[in-house]
Amino acid sequence: MHQSSNDSRFASIGAPRRVWAVSAIHGDTNRLTNIHDALYDHIRPGDRIVYLGNYSGYNAEAASCIDEILTFRRMVLSIDGMMCSDIVYLKGQQEEMWQKLLQLQFAPDPSNVLLWMLGNGLSPTLESYGISAHDGIDACRGGAVSLTKWTAQIRETVRRHPGHEMFNVHHSRAAFTNENCDYPMLFVHAGLNTKKGLSEQGDHFWWSSGKFNEINDAYLPFRKVIRGYDPARGGMNLNCVTATIDGGCGFGGSLVCAGFDQSGEIVDIMEF
Repeated sequence: MHQSSNDSRFASIGAPRRVWAVSAIHGDTNRLTNIHDALYDHIRPGDRIVYLGNYSGYNAEAASCIDEILTFRRMVLSIDGMMCSDIVYLKGQQEEMWQKLLQLQFAPDPSNVLLWMLGNGLSPTLESYGISAHDGIDACRGGAVSLTKWTAQIRETVRRHPGHEMFNVHHSRAAFTNENCDYPMLFVHAGLNTKKGLSEQGDHFWWSSGKFNEINDAYLPFRKVIRGYDPARGGMNLNCVTATIDGGCGFGGSLVCAGFDQSGEIVDIMEF
């Protein structure tokens, strides 16, 4: 089933000493800063950090949240022995919507698509960059040319924030430890279709979340699948073959960072 080791859409993180998985953030910069402050004292060479998507959405701090992520990246990489490949960012629903937003002029029904995205977390993200959602609605009425100009303005606005444009296009669909490890693990955003291989998942990583906690058999060759976002906001849920570490950040709950050792056990949980 595992045919994606050389697929650039996925992050192969080798055989780490520990994997620190960060749940969906939803633009809560304060909680993220607290997690980073705690995590920095635990990071050692041989560790990996995997952010599980949804950096923005539902809070008007998306821009400052990405600034915090990029600042922490520089801090981690200043630790002797840490490498760029030790930090992985997964694409979440919010990041998928952002990419669709930038191509809105090609949508068959851009007005309804935009309204749906605005109601599902995109509106505060635009606000954090000083972008008017109402201008986008007006652009939809004006047709493809107006929409093209509006999305071009969004791109230009994001470019004024150093590192943001590059960050927004360098997300992995999923991350996994080496299948030759004693306990291979797969890290995803919200879910997956257990009947399909990794390269066949398509949008399932973002939208097939409903039955994740009902998975009873290991998604081989992985012994455990860890996700960072539960749209149903059911809280932390751990069993032998899956782990949901979403504490509800952005919806009044906590941001979670869970450390997994080579046997798939959680060795530490940070929660703010």
